[in-house]
Amino acid sequence: MDRPDYLDSFKFNWETFDIIAGGTSSLDAKNYLSHFKREEDSYQFLIGYGFDIKDPVQKAELFGIFQEAIQFIKRYFLKEGNPDGLDLSVPNSFFSITDVSKLLLMATGVKKDASLSVDEVLWAGVILKVMHTILHTDKDLRYRYFKTIQTQIFDRFYKFLHRDENDNLYLKAPDSDELIPLIEFETKAKKTRESIIIKLLHKKENVAEELFDRIGIRFVTKSKVDCLRVMKFLYQNYIIMVNNIKPSRSHNSLIDLDVFKAGYYDILKFGVKNPDKRDEFIKKIEEYADACTFMKNPNENVNNHTSDQYRAIHFTCRQLIKYRNPFLQKFNEVKKLAKEDETNELAQKVLSLDTSSIARDVRFFYPFEVQITDIGSHEKNTEGEASHIEYKKSQLDSAMIRLFKPLIDFHNIQI
Repeated sequence: MDRPDYLDSFKFNWETFDIIAGGTSSLDAKNYLSHFKREEDSYQFLIGYGFDIKDPVQKAELFGIFQEAIQFIKRYFLKEGNPDGLDLSVPNSFFSITDVSKLLLMATGVKKDASLSVDEVLWAGVILKVMHTILHTDKDLRYRYFKTIQTQIFDRFYKFLHRDENDNLYLKAPDSDELIPLIEFETKAKKTRESIIIKLLHKKENVAEELFDRIGIRFVTKSKVDCLRVMKFLYQNYIIMVNNIKPSRSHNSLIDLDVFKAGYYDILKFGVKNPDKRDEFIKKIEEYADACTFMKNPNENVNNHTSDQYRAIHFTCRQLIKYRNPFLQKFNEVKKLAKEDETNELAQKVLSLDTSSIARDVRFFYPFEVQITDIGSHEKNTEGEASHIEYKKSQLDSAMIRLFKPLIDFHNIQI
């Protein structure tokens, strides 16, 4: 029996609903594009996404992303590029695609010339998800200002860092004699494009703007109590603005502050009553801070890729970045020259140009991570299961399983 046409209005794609209203990521959906029925649908989808493939430049850009996605998959997720990757191969049919709209049709099971295999449909979905991630990595508008961002954030910290004649590193404010000794101060180098893509592929928020660790800073102190002193130093000297901290990304697995606070005042009273016993006071408060260590990582469920042995104070702050457009300065110099000979046709053209729509200053908030830990915890963090290499491998494995889950299930691959 034929279905009445009006039922089409009541056929729902539950995976799409889950993305829109249920908090599911499109990376975890299998058939959220299943409403495609014809080539025009794929064209309109790309228009909505932001690409007009009737424009040869945009079509070529999208095709380049498609080719990069295939190479990225082969390098990081398949055995031919990664010994720990999946024993799968990209089907040959994808190497003959010259128009990305055809890939969309394949992902939804639409193909005119021949029937599609389930394998090809699933592969098309995987490739599209990697393409989507690459596009979000490349289209982050703030990326072009990265050098300025990095300089302005790091400079706030550098001006308080000093070394003595013995090359000992410490924090010191200009108007204070207080020194906070440091074992290390590290700034995170710019993330590689590949590591950004992998990170986005395992994050629920699959958007480059949601990455908070492109700029990172680490303090390593001599003792746990010095970690608290560093925190105090940072906010008292307005190096970080407490108002701009992102609460959901503050994690502390170093010192149980509730326990520390309970006994802290007794030690403080000792210092007040015994002003000449500075060394004894410091010994007492350092020993007490060491005793307030968490028995287990309270944040172990926050990031599945971080070892439960990892110990640090970790938070994300944001800084207002001020970028001055260098073009306008140069253009104004050209205008001055043009005014010297306004009869010249080229000079007249220059003087008539309207630059009101070009922003002179760009101001925006940008996130950066701060990690504070003591030397004992730092040494444990960087060895064994807590090492950065293990962390990165865990991220890659997670991205691979998440991305390829439909194919893993289809081929009954044991992980």
